[in-house]
Amino acid sequence: MKVIKNYLYNAGYQLLAVLLPLITAPYVSRVIGAHGIGINTATNSTIQYFILLGSIGIGFYGNREIAYLRSNKHDMSRAFWEIQLLKIVMVTFSYGAFLVYLAFCPVYKEYMLIQSINLVAAAFDISWLYMGLEDFKKTVLRNTMVKLASAAMIFLFVKDAGDTWVYIFVLAISVLGGNLTLWPYIRKTLVKVDFKELHPFRHFKPTVTLFIPQIATQVYLVLNKTMLWAMVSSDVAGFYDRSDTLVKLVLTIVTATGTVMLPHVAHAFHEGDIKAVNDMTADSFDFVSCIAIPMFAGLAAIGQKLAPLFFGPQFKPVGMAVCLEAIVIVLIGWSNVVGQQYLLPTDRIKIYTGSVVAGAIVNLILNLPFIYLWGLHGAIMATVSSEVVVTGYQLWHVRKDLDLKKMFHNVPKYAFAGIIMFIVVNRICIVFSPQTTLQNIIMISLEIAAGVATYAFGLLLLRPTILFKLKDIITKVRSK
Repeated sequence: MKVIKNYLYNAGYQLLAVLLPLITAPYVSRVIGAHGIGINTATNSTIQYFILLGSIGIGFYGNREIAYLRSNKHDMSRAFWEIQLLKIVMVTFSYGAFLVYLAFCPVYKEYMLIQSINLVAAAFDISWLYMGLEDFKKTVLRNTMVKLASAAMIFLFVKDAGDTWVYIFVLAISVLGGNLTLWPYIRKTLVKVDFKELHPFRHFKPTVTLFIPQIATQVYLVLNKTMLWAMVSSDVAGFYDRSDTLVKLVLTIVTATGTVMLPHVAHAFHEGDIKAVNDMTADSFDFVSCIAIPMFAGLAAIGQKLAPLFFGPQFKPVGMAVCLEAIVIVLIGWSNVVGQQYLLPTDRIKIYTGSVVAGAIVNLILNLPFIYLWGLHGAIMATVSSEVVVTGYQLWHVRKDLDLKKMFHNVPKYAFAGIIMFIVVNRICIVFSPQTTLQNIIMISLEIAAGVATYAFGLLLLRPTILFKLKDIITKVRSK
């Protein structure tokens, strides 16, 4: 029940993270335009490299270490301060590297300087402490308030294309504010530790071990935007960013389980309960498959109509890009379970690293010819290919440790229900062609409702085992 409660907290926050962009993104896309979006995409993708250098894998490592040590408050407190000191040192070094880069940066220097607030914010990010403790309520409530405040500031202060810098500033300062709000709680969470006991650099090697897969992940998450900017234009990089944003908005609901399950699995593994680890992984995989497949099918069915309505007519190229990219909802959902919910907490870093490095190599190899030949769609195809490699690599290497037959048992049922859902929703999209914005909004809402109803009816007919587990959970909740 604790896992379910934490998932609901995290999923609730992720839902808010989805709903707010649904409100702000159409406004911002129309106000600052494709060029403004492109500037934000190009400069933010660049600052992410320096954030990555400053963070050096501490998010995952810190989460796991706190989960391992939370039974001993003194050891946990000492580990926290050691890891946090290491992070501050690395972010300081990274900011110095950024200033060197800025001196030679040919364009967008003022925007890059504003983006560097995100790098400062990374130094104060201690969400990994509360995730390791499985205390999601604090992070969710605080970040919810910050998200709402940033949305309000966007509507108040971003008025035209000249306010692109304001938009970037609001996004960056909200990240910093959100991170700072978590610090007052540590007085009640930690105990005092003698400064002489602290040896922060003993954590350097294991964080670097996790830093390698994060570098690889960043390659195929950010490099596409950078290469589109360099090879085509910042506007096309903005189109890719809008497509990626729409897909990732949906994906956040799917991957919410990863944040919740990592410390839970890590604690079970530390206690030696391997059966619980395997059972939790199988259940999580089944749940993710159940929600990821219809989300992919639904987004692919309405993507071409949704993107221009969502972002504005000048973002019409985003429509087909969304349809092509939607499959990563399933692929990333699966790799999130196997990679972040199983491999990382059980300290099987080599397999996790191998998977994301392989994905990055494939992405790097395919990006050049694909972007040259097909531009935006080429970058999307390279991204999808990378995710296929990552997921396939992980599943192949855990095939003897996890019961893949059990994990995939219900997938054909979800897939069949998802295909029927896609056909129904896509057919509605083809038959009905509303003319006004209001008519389009109403029609898309009806299409989503029809898709949900079709998928739910399909599950009731096919009766996957998740329905019986859901029934048991409801019975337990009612009995309490």
